[in-house]
Amino acid sequence: MTRVLTLDSMNPNVKRVEYAVRGPIVQRAVQIEKELKEGAKKPFTEVIKANIGDAHAMGQKPITFFRQVLALCSYPALLEDSKFPEDAKQRARRILEACGGHSIGAYSASQGIECIRQDVARYIEKRDGGIPSNPDNIYLSTGASDAIVTILKLLVCGEGRDRTGVMISIPQYPLYSAALADLGAVQINYYLDEDNCWSLNITELRRALSAAREHCNPRVLCIINPGNPTGQVQSRQCIEDVIRFAKEEHLFLMADEVYQDNVYAEGCQFHSFKKVLFEMGPEYSNTVEMASFHSTSKCYMGECGFRGGYMEVINLDPEVKAQLIKLVSVRLCPPVPGQALLDLVVNPPQPDEPSYATFMKERTAVLSALAEKARLTEQIFNTVPGITCNPVQGAMYTFPRITLPQKAIDKAKELGLVPDMFYCMRLLDEEGICLVPGSGFGQREGTYHFRMTILPPTEKLKVVLQKIREFQLRFTQEFS
Repeated sequence: MTRVLTLDSMNPNVKRVEYAVRGPIVQRAVQIEKELKEGAKKPFTEVIKANIGDAHAMGQKPITFFRQVLALCSYPALLEDSKFPEDAKQRARRILEACGGHSIGAYSASQGIECIRQDVARYIEKRDGGIPSNPDNIYLSTGASDAIVTILKLLVCGEGRDRTGVMISIPQYPLYSAALADLGAVQINYYLDEDNCWSLNITELRRALSAAREHCNPRVLCIINPGNPTGQVQSRQCIEDVIRFAKEEHLFLMADEVYQDNVYAEGCQFHSFKKVLFEMGPEYSNTVEMASFHSTSKCYMGECGFRGGYMEVINLDPEVKAQLIKLVSVRLCPPVPGQALLDLVVNPPQPDEPSYATFMKERTAVLSALAEKARLTEQIFNTVPGITCNPVQGAMYTFPRITLPQKAIDKAKELGLVPDMFYCMRLLDEEGICLVPGSGFGQREGTYHFRMTILPPTEKLKVVLQKIREFQLRFTQEFS
């Protein structure tokens, strides 16, 4: 008897999905961890997972105020406890009052709790220097990923040459390629300029667009700023150019801005696409359709597990908005604890409140440690023969280029592996360090990279960098 569901009879789009950040290299890392637990002898005592931007898993401590309020929301009996500061209790009461039955265990409205959407709108207004934000344009989501996939769902249609094409940066965050494969959309690659600190070049956007028009209907342009995996921060000029390009070419803009607080380099500053759009005047702010995304998973919060996030949509057709509400209704609602956490991120303790001093101290400590680690990573990598590393201007990753000897490339092919996957697998087996090969994010033909997060505690990061250095020298010698 044959099964109903087999590899041949399943959805072919799902088979095309790849997600390098949790791909074969991570499965191997988990296996090695098991072996170590069972007493296997290895040249290392632990696997250091530098493959994913998971701050708390890397030892970052949660922000006290956030967890106090979440504890109060989860277990309201604690509101009687004198150990909790008054401002934390006020936040918890306000959030609980907005929940059905005063419980974060109740469903919320599909678009998210209204008072939290109002707080998000106020946060955006403040961030963007007073440019208005309408809570009706805010949709809370399960992390930013969920909102990104939802918008792509609305945009993808057509068959054959009319199929929707979506422009994504290469290197990219594999959520994009995975979602496009799943939806059967056409992925249009535009390359970031590695020699120019991974900057975005309008000429390259034009090249990618006109090549794509031969075989699909390009309708969407995705931008990640600050960049993942490349850590660049876009200049204001660049953002203006992108917005002009989107208007000229009639493209829907998706601005993934989840690393907006992670900016480290001198002279770099985060500019939101929304702010620049509105400062360019009504010719743009009334016509360019855009969705921008933010999340509780990154920045100084690092609260990945709560799956909190939001998107703001601009100039969306009112009839499409009704369809969007229908689509998010099918999912019932984003996790309410994640919504509560998002509320605290957009409405943190104020200077006159008891939790302010501790909150600011913790927030500053996280961000300055990251800035220090960004500098350290670039500095050390650039002393290693065969590794070149651009400045980590923002976000929490570095994407260094590795020069591989021809013999190593041949050996990898012989084993049926992409050369940088071969490199990363060897590094994992010999040093216990888990990185993601550049091929999982896309890269120019003939170049090899890996993505490493800068999240490990400073002392551990120094060890990681030293181990990679030693491995690189050994690997190069073996295959030269």
